[in-house]
Amino acid sequence: MLKSPSDKQERFPLVGDEDRAADLPRTFKYLMATQFLSRGIPFIFNSWIVRHLTEEAYALYAVQFHLFVTCVLFLSREGFRRACMRADIRCDGASTGENAANLLKVAWLTFPFGAVITMAACVFVFWWQDLSYSNPYAQAILINGFACILELLAEPLYILSQNLLLLKLRLVVETAATLFRCVTTYMLIVKQPEMEKAIVFALSQTAYGACMFLGYWGYFLLFHVYKTSDLFPFRLGNVAGFDRQLSNMCMLFTFQSFRKLILQEGEKLVLVWLDTPYNQAVYGLVDKLGSLVVRLVFLPFEESSYATFARLASGEYAQKRRKLGTSLADALKLVLLIGLVVMAFGPSYSYSLIRLLYGRKWSDGEASTALRYYCLYVIVLAMNGTSEAFLHAVATENQLKRSNDSLLIFSFIYILLNVSLIRSAGAVGLIFANSLNMVLRIIYSSVFIRHYFQESSAFSFSSCLPSGWTILLFSSVVTLISEKMFLDRDNFWPTFSIHFSIGLTCFCISSFVIYRREKSFIKKVVRFRDHED
Repeated sequence: MLKSPSDKQERFPLVGDEDRAADLPRTFKYLMATQFLSRGIPFIFNSWIVRHLTEEAYALYAVQFHLFVTCVLFLSREGFRRACMRADIRCDGASTGENAANLLKVAWLTFPFGAVITMAACVFVFWWQDLSYSNPYAQAILINGFACILELLAEPLYILSQNLLLLKLRLVVETAATLFRCVTTYMLIVKQPEMEKAIVFALSQTAYGACMFLGYWGYFLLFHVYKTSDLFPFRLGNVAGFDRQLSNMCMLFTFQSFRKLILQEGEKLVLVWLDTPYNQAVYGLVDKLGSLVVRLVFLPFEESSYATFARLASGEYAQKRRKLGTSLADALKLVLLIGLVVMAFGPSYSYSLIRLLYGRKWSDGEASTALRYYCLYVIVLAMNGTSEAFLHAVATENQLKRSNDSLLIFSFIYILLNVSLIRSAGAVGLIFANSLNMVLRIIYSSVFIRHYFQESSAFSFSSCLPSGWTILLFSSVVTLISEKMFLDRDNFWPTFSIHFSIGLTCFCISSFVIYRREKSFIKKVVRFRDHED
């Protein structure tokens, strides 16, 4: 059932319905819509909540509880998600349900595994903070743990739906869950102002988990996609169909997820450990705002790229390297183009954006400076996500083990950088440490990619650089000069209109030049084929 690049199996045919499975634009379109709604709704809500919370309460919302839930869920399910996307359950005839049951036998392991991690995380927080049950923070931690359990109960069906490419289902469920969480938070803050904010945020996370659970289970049970016996493929003494190769790959990716978690959330761990609630709030604000492009565009693109690379790499067939090389070059060029646009215009409009969204209390502090550096950090985030997606999709088991070893080294370097730089540079220091970490990971992935295509001319890094990058560099210089010359913080609105007009002019000119030089590529990106889920 599991397909890895080293398997000597017949290739999964890329025709008809299966051709759509390997269609990067189609997958990206749905995942981007999912991210746009599930991230865009909280972004709008965040503009309101920042103005109604103290710095300490916002640190709970944006950093501490986010870190707890992310750590528990990432360690519990990320390895299973990665491995199960390399499995193929799309078969003809009556065997489809049987193959889905075999996949779920492995996917259901996420629940007991995640329950143990959830309990361990709660015990650790109670011990570290020396909490008693009567403490509202302790109660909030337990409620967040219950929210994680609800999401883990939905995880097997999430994995099944992703393997079946039920992308509309994910779009609807995640959007509804996000909206329900925001509405719950708003209602509790407005209607129950005396309630502890920690409890408010924990209850809203539970609302999200409940909606995820009901959404996935409701779909598969109400629409009878599979028999109930396929969704609960456990019978006493029945181990037939348990895919040990897939379960071993899940464990391999899970061990890797421990190291990736340090690299992904290490700065928040250091923040909670060493820094003040105010600095936690500043970083949380900048991270939610600065990573908006990452969450809306790069994250769904990384997921869709991984799915596409994994399916193209399955089996051996003619033109395999050429198809992989073309897909990788297109993916890298697109994320580089978006990253360069953010890098060109982001730094000179960081102050204005925070002033408009959150008010002068935040814009005149460290937040605007941190956001400037975050805009430069975005481009290395973009390159790393896509290059690592390719590595994880096509690498053999031994290559993945070596990648895990390298992540362990990078994790150690990353933690040292975070601890040393947070004391000297605060939130900016954390962004700089993140950037160095991403550069190291990009170098490792680039070496792997070069080695993978060394006997083929299907891919070259020079083909990934979009034409027109020089006009973006020129626009960056012009807008930085504009901010220094025209923008007056004490006379903001009249001077901002001049600064904004100059930036808009530069953006329009840059867009025109890039479109003229990359017309065929841009048309290729926006051209989506008709399809049905």
